[in-house]
Amino acid sequence: MTAPAPEGSLAPVLRDVDAVVFDTDGVITESATVHAAAWKEAFDAYLRAHPPADPAARRPFDVRDDYLRHVDGRSRLDGAAAFLAARGVDATPETVQEVAAAKERLFTDRLREQGVDAYPGTVRLVRELRAAGVPRAAASASRHAGELLSRAGVLDLFDALVDGGEAARLGLAGKPEPDLFLEAAAQLGVPAGRAAVVEDALAGVEAGRRGGFALVVGVDRAAGEDTAARLLRHGADIVVRDLGELCAGGEPK
Repeated sequence: MTAPAPEGSLAPVLRDVDAVVFDTDGVITESATVHAAAWKEAFDAYLRAHPPADPAARRPFDVRDDYLRHVDGRSRLDGAAAFLAARGVDATPETVQEVAAAKERLFTDRLREQGVDAYPGTVRLVRELRAAGVPRAAASASRHAGELLSRAGVLDLFDALVDGGEAARLGLAGKPEPDLFLEAAAQLGVPAGRAAVVEDALAGVEAGRRGGFALVVGVDRAAGEDTAARLLRHGADIVVRDLGELCAGGEPK
């Protein structure tokens, strides 16, 4: 078992967990906005070329609401299928693949043009956990997770990484199933009941709850009228706006 964190280095809520699994996009790196912009371009192009029968379903993809409801935290194929179904599109597997591939190209182009940064509060927390001897893993449905963490200069802060490529190789189910997080905890050698999950997506906090993790932390980057409440309803034990709140002196909600 991991030695307890030094008094004062971490918020009390983290002092009894033996490992922490972090989602990547929107939790560690400021890449969720890049994903959302790429999804918007891909979905809007599809809706213009193939307008649904219902005029209301033709409205453009909303980078906040539609992103959170349908694609955030999910694999590209699951996200594409979920959004198209929500707009009443009876999409074939080929159509889903086409839209997902368009998003992938757009995201890759944007990533290479813009780069990506890590959230300072997250970096602070991860460093505090490392200093306390608490194992840390990064987990993501994206195949780009390793590249994102490397570009942000934080890959070496994590003891394990489970990304979309690893998930495909192992046949892991996508969120809201807990497979991705359970594999990350297993790679750290810690059972879920002694580990925490940190997530910003509704599907992700639900996955943490389904996986039986000791603590599920929701990160409310959107800070909308009901976004924190939605994270709590889907399975978060606590919600913070920045992970620096889980270091000494923080005040998680």
